[in-house]
Amino acid sequence: MGILVVILVLIVFAVVSVVGIYNSLIQLKNQVKNAWSQIDVQLKRRHDLIPNLVETAKGYMQHERDTLENITKARSQAMNAKNIPDRAKAEGDLSGALSKFLLVVENYPNLKANQNFLALQEELTSTENKIAFSRQAYNDQVLFFNNKIQMFPSNIIAQMFNFKAGEFFQVEDKAEREAPKVKF
Repeated sequence: MGILVVILVLIVFAVVSVVGIYNSLIQLKNQVKNAWSQIDVQLKRRHDLIPNLVETAKGYMQHERDTLENITKARSQAMNAKNIPDRAKAEGDLSGALSKFLLVVENYPNLKANQNFLALQEELTSTENKIAFSRQAYNDQVLFFNNKIQMFPSNIIAQMFNFKAGEFFQVEDKAEREAPKVKF
């Protein structure tokens, strides 16, 4: 009878442990999804700002058609990227196109003085900062989740229930790591 009680206690302990680990894995997985959705919100905000910025600049920058088309093309690619590595690359390309655009703007003092353009630039700078913050928060959640699925004993439960490591949202080169500079 005593051995039966010990075995029953061990079984209950094992079941409770498995359920607890499984639930913590689900919680971390959902936190990763939530953190990604925060990035997605900021990227959408940036994507929505770009056409207004380009449209405002068009009248002033008639000789910079290639620059404006590159931004539009990069935005389209970023919006259509499906997985995290492709999205990170496309967003990096978009950041590069925006940086080049803002450098070209320096040659157009009337555009730089336009109040609508100035407001859009300020909004874009704010959005870039929010994207950077959201990216950091997302990568932190991916780190927590990946640690959990790779550490003992939760790695056993993670393998049993087919949990996969999360992908970090990484920027490719140093130039892309900086938000576009806005100069007045």
